[in-house]
Amino acid sequence: MSFDLTAMSRKELLELQGAVEKALKDAEQRERIEALKAAEEAAAKYGFSLEEIADNGRAATKKNKAAPKYRNPQNPEETWTGRGRKPHWVHAALTAGVDISDLEI
Repeated sequence: MSFDLTAMSRKELLELQGAVEKALKDAEQRERIEALKAAEEAAAKYGFSLEEIADNGRAATKKNKAAPKYRNPQNPEETWTGRGRKPHWVHAALTAGVDISDLEI
């Protein structure tokens, strides 16, 4: 397919540009559907659904949150895992002479 773009008016070129952009979006959507279908077929070949494979990949990359080891006696909702910076309530308790083992859960 060949176009003589130099012979076209500005209006015609803008119309052509719009038509090309729409055609590109349509082609991308078609290719996405084809890729999804191919991926589903490949997963089914091994006895999985695409969702099972996708969920497994995300679950494997998530880090487990550490369980809290310490609890604020004045506010039991405040906990600390013992990792990272000490919360203010831990620092205040230690400064007041409380032993860290007294804050353990």
